[in-house]
Amino acid sequence: MSKSPRTLLFALGALIGFPVLVAFALLFFLDVNVYKPRFEAAASRAFGLEVHAAGRLEVVFFPGLLVKMEDVHIRNRGEELAAAKQVRLKIDFLPLLRNEIRIEKIVLEHPSITIERDREGRFNFEKPETAGGRSPAQDLPKIFLSDGSLRYTDTPSGKTFSAGNCSLDVSHMRLAEHARAEIMKALSLTAELACGELQTTTYTASDLKISVTGENGVFVLKPATMRVFGGQAAGSIQADFAGAVPVYQIRYSHPQFHIEEFLKTLSSHKLAEGSMDFSMSLSMRGKTVKKLKQSAQGQISLRGRNLILNGRDLDREFARFDSSQHFNLVDVGAYFFAGPFGLVLTKGYSFARIFQGSGGHSQIRTLVSDWKVEHGVAHAQDVAMATNENRVALQGALDLVNERFNDVTLALIDAKGCAKARQKIRGTFQKPLAEKPSTLESLAGPLVKLFNRARGAFPGGDCEVFYAGSVAPPG
Repeated sequence: MSKSPRTLLFALGALIGFPVLVAFALLFFLDVNVYKPRFEAAASRAFGLEVHAAGRLEVVFFPGLLVKMEDVHIRNRGEELAAAKQVRLKIDFLPLLRNEIRIEKIVLEHPSITIERDREGRFNFEKPETAGGRSPAQDLPKIFLSDGSLRYTDTPSGKTFSAGNCSLDVSHMRLAEHARAEIMKALSLTAELACGELQTTTYTASDLKISVTGENGVFVLKPATMRVFGGQAAGSIQADFAGAVPVYQIRYSHPQFHIEEFLKTLSSHKLAEGSMDFSMSLSMRGKTVKKLKQSAQGQISLRGRNLILNGRDLDREFARFDSSQHFNLVDVGAYFFAGPFGLVLTKGYSFARIFQGSGGHSQIRTLVSDWKVEHGVAHAQDVAMATNENRVALQGALDLVNERFNDVTLALIDAKGCAKARQKIRGTFQKPLAEKPSTLESLAGPLVKLFNRARGAFPGGDCEVFYAGSVAPPG
């Protein structure tokens, strides 16, 4: 290389490098805490919330230009949403030469996040709506969170949710130009979430992993997996905010979960043993929980084989049913809801009382509980179980919106599917009311008894079929 080009390169390098060195020198020799309000303001713009660092700031030059903020608190309208032991801001260097602070990446260590929903349905992170106006397009900083915890409280329902040992990696996040009320339509992102443990008011889960992608108002959570009730659950959620009303598609599959682990949420005793398969496919639309329930459509299924129930011998109790009239068929119906779907329906049941009856144990050879959901009402399609000697079936519907039993009838059925005894359940899920069990004889008296004796003399006579589903009679 000739001397002239080499000199030109050195001059160009000096021209670029000198301001860089000056900026580094200023950051190195000056007290960066003097500029704390500016860094807090930059972080506040990045989060869209109020960010305050109670501790000191520190500048690190490797890897890249980092500003460390200690004891950081994030608030909305004065209410604390999150606190982190340390937050690191990766700063884009060149804008500093123009006296601008631009954050490329935000790293939060040991954050504790609190989300609440008030009685009016508003979240504590929501901003007051502003009329009119548009927000410009912007590339948002990448966000990485490690060893975090989350607590969610839903005030209207009284339910809580907490998660620990969480990590979050938002590798891409951008907002297109948008009206201020349409932020979900403008947001695009790519993220990975993982939590070691989860705790709700009813169950404990672990090893949650979710991948999230979103663009043009459509967000997909897939796959979403976790370990719960001794099995591996998997599912997906698609949320479409492109239209006037949000639309949701939910898929959930939970094969081979342990029934005894589920029942631990309802009783400390080992009430049952065995594995069951649960699946759900639902679509919903709406802006409120009630609207979502009212629009729910899809399928729900719970199935199991060779289950052991401890505490009562169902076949022995069925055999004495005609004479004693003390057995409650509704208690047997509770088994049809013994799965994740049943957490909604079993509020009013005392499972310890149901399972711990006359002693002994029962084998349920087959259990099928298939439902079709339309407009928030689950209709029984194929709901029955078979023990070694008997079958029990269910007809009717469950109003998931108003949480009520709609014309639900349980029946002890014979080999033809005809009801030998039946019982109705009505009322709310919280306080179910069971009518007195009735057999065919008790409904119609001596005339029916005479008819039954006559029908017995001519095998193969007709009857009103109560159940014609997939659960075969005991062989």
